[in-house]
Amino acid sequence: MLHRGLAIDLARHGFVVALPEHPGNSRTDNSLAGTKANLLNRPRHLCAAADWAYQSELFHLVPASLGVIGHSLGGYTALATAGGRPTAFPWETERKEAEEIHVTPDTRVKALVLLAPAAAWFLEQGALDDVSIPILMFTGDKDDLEIPGHKTLADGSVVFMPAGHSAIVKRGVRNQGLVDHRVISNAGHYSFMSPYPVEMRTLGVPPSQDPAGFDRVSFYDEMCTDVRAFLHQTLRTS
Repeated sequence: MLHRGLAIDLARHGFVVALPEHPGNSRTDNSLAGTKANLLNRPRHLCAAADWAYQSELFHLVPASLGVIGHSLGGYTALATAGGRPTAFPWETERKEAEEIHVTPDTRVKALVLLAPAAAWFLEQGALDDVSIPILMFTGDKDDLEIPGHKTLADGSVVFMPAGHSAIVKRGVRNQGLVDHRVISNAGHYSFMSPYPVEMRTLGVPPSQDPAGFDRVSFYDEMCTDVRAFLHQTLRTS
């Protein structure tokens, strides 16, 4: 529930919100982290959750009016679900070779919100050509978390600073007018998560930490307002 604040805010304003937990890639079971299987499964999980919601008698959803919000690896998931064509890195595959991941896009998705997205799996030419829906993307100018990309280390692994991930999105989406990119001053990688209680803001809980002087509480309220306005506009006019 690291994004419970945003979920609650959207639900209070009329949205039906789902927060699916990814089997094999969660706080309780992370056995598939760093694998092609995880990259393939995550978009499928979103589609399965949406299928259930659209078929459920509990809700009365507007047809083909689905927004996806993704933070970090969730950004990858959102882009893949919306038509992105990812490629797994060699260390993520059984053959230790880069492999294209075949994801069936969900045409119900009409808007994406990307929070400090991980997008290095879309480095191949044309990987984001089919993503043609509005995107609201937030990144922090103090985000220094190392996540997969194109900087090779001595052990053969690869990392990439998050600012480069947003560049992949901006470069890869054909219609640049669809991407509203907002760089948040002094924000870190975790600054887009729900604020932690004061007693939990310790170095031992990295997601609770922000760069010195960053006010996550105030920013988070503003972000929720902006995300809500974006989704109201894009989904209502789909």
